[in-house]
Amino acid sequence: MGKPLIPAQRRERIQDYLAVHQIARIADLCALLDTSEATIRRDLERLEMEGILERTHGGAIVNQRLTAEPEYLQRVQKNPDEKRQIGALAASLIEDDNIVFINSGTTTTQVIHHIRADAGISVFTNNLNAALELGEAGFQHHLLGGEYQPRSKSTAGRFAIDNLRQVYADKVIIGVDGISLKHGCTVPTNAEAEVVRTMIERTKGKVIIVADHSKWGVVSNFQIASIDEIDQLVTDEGFDASAIEELAAHSVETLIARIQVHT
Repeated sequence: MGKPLIPAQRRERIQDYLAVHQIARIADLCALLDTSEATIRRDLERLEMEGILERTHGGAIVNQRLTAEPEYLQRVQKNPDEKRQIGALAASLIEDDNIVFINSGTTTTQVIHHIRADAGISVFTNNLNAALELGEAGFQHHLLGGEYQPRSKSTAGRFAIDNLRQVYADKVIIGVDGISLKHGCTVPTNAEAEVVRTMIERTKGKVIIVADHSKWGVVSNFQIASIDEIDQLVTDEGFDASAIEELAAHSVETLIARIQVHT
C-alpha cells in the first residue's frame, strides 16, 4: 500500500477522473483512491461547494457550464442520429387532436418533422427553422410572432409571449441546452427562457423534455424548469443509467430512443 494521499491530492485525482469520465460513482472513487466512503463523500461535498461538481445519490457528475448560445449549425452537427430518434419517439407521444407547444432547437426540429399528418394535431412553436424546413405539413402549424433570434433561428420577446397567452396546450415538448438534478433544465438566453416558461404555464398536461445524453450535467444561464416540474425525459441510449434512477426518484419517466441499425 502506498503513502495515503492528502485531501488536496485526493480531490485533484477526483477532478482528473471526472474530466475523463464525466460521471463518478463513490464505489469507483473508493477503489481508485484506496479510501473510505465517508472520506470520498467529504471530498465530493467540498468540490461541490467549489462549484466543480454536482453530487448525486451514488456519486457525482462534473459541472459543465454553457454560457454562450451555440450557433444553430453547430448544434445540427452534434449527435444527429440520436436527435432524429429522440424526435421520432417524442412525436409518437402526441395524441390525436392534441394542441402542443414546442420550442426552438435542433432536437425539437426533429420532433416537428416526425409529427403524424391528418391526426388533428395543432403545433404552436417559436422554431422558425422547423417551419422553413417543413414545407406542406399535414397538421396545423402556428409560428409565434416576436423578435428574430439569429443564433437559434427562432422568435422570442413580448409578441411571442402574448401569442402563447391566448392558448392552452395539452402537452409541451421542450429542447434544452442543459439538464441536472440540482439546477434543472437550462437554456443560454433569457429570451428563450421566458418563452419556454410561458409554454409550461399554459400547458394543462405533460411537460416533456427532449435531450440527448450530452446534455446531462450541463448547466446553462437560465432555468426554465426544475426537475420536479418535468413529467418525461426522452433521450438516447448513451444516457447514464444512474441518472435515470436519480430522475425516477423525482417522478420523472425516462424514455430511451433506440438507434436503428440497418443491415
